[in-house]
Amino acid sequence: MTNLTRVIDLGNDRDKEIQELIEKVHEALVEKGYNPISQFVGYIMSGDPTYITGHKGARSLIVKFERDEILEVILKKYLGEEVKSEHNE
Repeated sequence: MTNLTRVIDLGNDRDKEIQELIEKVHEALVEKGYNPISQFVGYIMSGDPTYITGHKGARSLIVKFERDEILEVILKKYLGEEVKSEHNE
C-alpha cells in the first residue's frame, strides 16, 4: 500500500474531443457556404450559437464545450505548444 496520490490528466483527451468538434463544425460551415473563420470568431466573441449552422448538428456540438476551452485548443494548435490551463491544473 502506498500513500502516493495518483494524478489523472484528462486534458489531452478533452483537447482531442474539442479538436474533433472544431473539425466537424468547420466542415459543416464550409458545406453550407459560410466563412468558417468569421463564424467561429462571431461565436467565440459573442457566445451566440446562431453563428454556427445547425447543419450536421454543428450547433449542438459547439455548445458542448465552453468557449474558452475551444479557444485554448485553437491557440495550442496555432502555437504548436502544450499550454497549461486552469482546467488541467
